[in-house]
Amino acid sequence: MKLLIVEDEPQLLSVIRKGLSEKNYDVSAAMDGTTALEMINDNHFDVVVLDLMLPDINGIEICRRLRNAGNFVPILMLTALGSSENIVTGLNAGADDYMAKPFKFTELEARINALARRAGQEQKPVEIITIDNLEIDRRAKTVKREGELIALTSKEFKLLYYLAKNTGITLSREKILDNVWNINFDMNTNVVDVYINYLRKKIDKPYSVKLIHTIKGLGYVLKP
Repeated sequence: MKLLIVEDEPQLLSVIRKGLSEKNYDVSAAMDGTTALEMINDNHFDVVVLDLMLPDINGIEICRRLRNAGNFVPILMLTALGSSENIVTGLNAGADDYMAKPFKFTELEARINALARRAGQEQKPVEIITIDNLEIDRRAKTVKREGELIALTSKEFKLLYYLAKNTGITLSREKILDNVWNINFDMNTNVVDVYINYLRKKIDKPYSVKLIHTIKGLGYVLKP
């Protein structure tokens, strides 16, 4: 079973990782929200154990972004904030289970296994991503904004879907080329910039709120 542990306390992260690895789990780790989102979007994990309080993007926001992007990886939220209000907030944001610190390792392992079993029985399809008033239907290959259908070419749709899967994450031209065009980065090509411009004309230009943003020197990001 492949797990991702998102925890910013090095000592606790080490203990959890060591304990699960000794039980023959394949364990990866992230110490901040940005790294966690990138790892989840680039890899398949059976369960994510997610700390609520992180130095950049908190666990609640990570849950919301993943669920809004149509990613239903099982999430076990692990935090010192164990009040009923915190639990309800976490579950409403998209977490599947919630454990308060301190915890017993045997219970953590049991909950991870339960989430993995449940996910195996209930495969939730990733069909529709909604960002602000933009709706992307993966199966139908359709895009709507404010309910209006927007015609995209196959490559434009693939680029938009990749941006949407990584909502809020700045993607470099190199990463976009690798994932959308499946080619190595070439400093002389401007194909990414050209297609971003195509998308902007169709997705953003007719609307007051812009969703596609340029992060100078870094790349592009789709965010509400």
